[in-house]
This record gives sequence, C-alpha cells and structure tokens, in this order.
Amino acid sequence: MTGVLLASAWLAIFLFLAHRLSFFQLPGLSRWEISALLLLKVAASGALWAVYTFHYTDRASADLFKYFDDSAIMHDALRTHPADHFKMITGIGDDDPAIKENHYVRMNNWYRQYEGNLYNDSHTMIRYNALLRMVSFGHFSVHAVITAFLAFLGTCAMFRALLPVLPGKERALAAVLFLVPSVLFWCSGVIKESLLLLGLGLLLYSWMSMVRGRIRSSHLALLLFSLYGLLFLKFYVLLCLLPGLVAWTWSARTGHKGAWWKFLSVHLAFVLIGLSVHLVFPGYDVIEILWTKQKDFIGMATGVNAGSFVMPDPLEKNVWSFVAHVPHALYTTLLGPMFHPGAGLPGMVAAIENGFLLVVLAWMLTRTGRVGRDQVDLVLMCLGFAGLLSLVIGWTTPVMGAVVRYRAPMIPFLLVAALALMDPSRMPFRSTPRP
Repeated sequence: MTGVLLASAWLAIFLFLAHRLSFFQLPGLSRWEISALLLLKVAASGALWAVYTFHYTDRASADLFKYFDDSAIMHDALRTHPADHFKMITGIGDDDPAIKENHYVRMNNWYRQYEGNLYNDSHTMIRYNALLRMVSFGHFSVHAVITAFLAFLGTCAMFRALLPVLPGKERALAAVLFLVPSVLFWCSGVIKESLLLLGLGLLLYSWMSMVRGRIRSSHLALLLFSLYGLLFLKFYVLLCLLPGLVAWTWSARTGHKGAWWKFLSVHLAFVLIGLSVHLVFPGYDVIEILWTKQKDFIGMATGVNAGSFVMPDPLEKNVWSFVAHVPHALYTTLLGPMFHPGAGLPGMVAAIENGFLLVVLAWMLTRTGRVGRDQVDLVLMCLGFAGLLSLVIGWTTPVMGAVVRYRAPMIPFLLVAALALMDPSRMPFRSTPRP
C-alpha cells in the first residue's frame, strides 16, 4: 500500500509538470492529450510489470527485476559502508578488492558469464535503480512511474527536435512517436530501452537545437548528458546514430545541397573507421566483437531453449562474411518476428504488429508528395540509423523475442522517414498548431 501511495504521489507531480511546463506543451496537442500520453506510458510500464510477474515468472532472469534486486545491495551500503556506496554509484575507485568481496560478488548480475573489453551495461542499470531507491524506499512501483516519465520526457524531446522539419504533421508525428504498441510496451518500463529512448530524444533535441540556432549552455549540458548516458547504456546505438547526425549537420550547414553523397560518404567513413579502430586499440576489433556476440547469443538461447530462437548461419570473423549476411540480417530485424513468431500470445502479438507496421508504412508511402531538401535530410538520417541498427541486431540476435525488444527504439525512425515523405494534403487529417 505504501508503494502505491508513493507511486501515486510521483505520478501526480509528473502530471503537474506535464501540464504546466512549456517544454511539455507540444504543438498540435492539447494539455489534456499530453497528460493522457503520460498516463499511457505509466500504464505500459505497469503492463510490462504484469507480464514479468504473472507470465514470465522467473524473477532471476527478468531484466525488469534482476537489476532492481541487485541494486538493493548497492543501496544498503549507503548505511553500512557509505564510502563504498559512493564509489559504486560513481564508479570512481570501485576496483577496490574489498568492494568486490563485500558487495559486487553478492550481486547476481554485476559480472557477466562472458566478460570482454566492452563496458558492462548491466552496471548502468544497477546504479540507476540504486539511485532511485533513495526516493522509492525499495518500492518497485515508484521505479516504474519515474522510468515511464523519463521515457515520456525523451519522446517529447524527440518530438520537439523533429517537428520543425514536419510542419502540419504534428498529430501524426505524435502518433508515430507515442502510440506504436511495441515501442510503448518496451520503452516505458524499468529496462534499458526506456532510458535509451530518453538518451536518444535528448541527443536529437540538443544536437538539432544547437545546429539550428545559437549554442546555449542548457543545450550543451543536455548534449553531454545524453552522449555520456548512451555511451554507458548501449554504445552501439549511439554509434549507429552519430553518422546520420554528422551528415545532417554537414548538409544543414551547406544549404542542404548534395545530401545523398554527403550521407553516403559520412556513413562509409564511419564504417571504415570502425573496421580500422583495432589497429590503434587492439582490444576493440568490431568484427570479432560482433562475431562473439552472435556466438554467445546462440549459446545462451540454446541453453535456455528460447521459444523464438531461429538458428542463423554462423558468421565468420571476416568482413566478407558480414557483407554476405547483410540481407539475412535486415530480414531478421525487419521481418523475422512476423515469419518466425515464438509460441504463445507474445509471439502472436509481435507478428501481428509487424504485419500492421508494414501495411502502415506501405500506406504512408502511397501518400507521398514533393518534399523539401530538409525533409530529404531527415529521411536519410532516419534510414541510416535504422539500417545500421538493423544490421547490428540482425547479425547478433537470433531470438525473435529479443529482436522485437531491441529494435523498438528504431521503429519510430522508420515511421518518421515515411511521414517526412507524405504530402500533408493527402493525409487523413491535418494538424493545426496550438499555442
């Protein structure tokens, strides 16, 4: 009961902020509609909790709970070993053997079965939940509400970043950002994807605001915060988006001329740099990292008998093997959940949604019209991000249930690309910006 009261109090605060702060006043939407969207995010966070409480009942293997449970050990150190708590929260000096012996080894998810040179993003989620425990007093419902609000904040920031390129499409933009079922479900609860949506939204908002106008300290602070957060959450998502942002900036600064070759050359440059980085930093061979990820994922899926596992053709540790697997990787990410659904209701829902999204995309592309150069730039940026992320997911993830989750932050970018090509006069409704 205490947890419900605390969560309700936090929700009331967030609704007040959404109703009063100008940042949350999205053109084309009323204040009550914006509040309804926040409530929808909170409801989706609750739905994720219900699925992992009553359907997938193994708490120890559920990302929703395992980092929350481990965070209790870190939080308890605040009372018994406050210096250790500070070191663990910040990561500064936490390599002390005493901290490992007294705290980290007691956690079930601080150390991975397969540790490599890459940062363990589980640490980020454990630290995040430990920080929230200072205001939640250990009640998971508070974590669910706060995380849903942060995801809502990220989506609002994304809306504000993209709106100047999509005039007259305010309500349609809100629909593709807020209402896609898989995005709503996977990007609202206490899991990485929700914080990923926050980071992506703040990155787009701060970066595009700085390119469009004068650089403000608030924008610079948001940019650094989002870059830092994405780096330690899912750095490969950040790397997939950066080429598009750099190319978009180049094109915007030069009058949006020659966008195609600018985007192509920047993405090619990033790929070549990525393939060569091991020559300077031997422990960061991109090909070997992706190859290892696929191998480990196959081993994990077969070990737990994952219901939606589809055995892929194993990759080889060379560039040409990855190039040859490009079609299959794109198929896995974009169509796999529809043609290889797992057993039960979750697999069926994912397959139906995948088919529905294809129909919506096809319908949107039948309503295209003449577009400006800034819309072309937006399309290229979105497709570049979606394409790179689709390849990374498709190369490494042979479980369709995981694919649906991992690709959720990418889906809005595909829909935004199609929306940018649409003729406002051929849309079923047109938006009228509201003050």
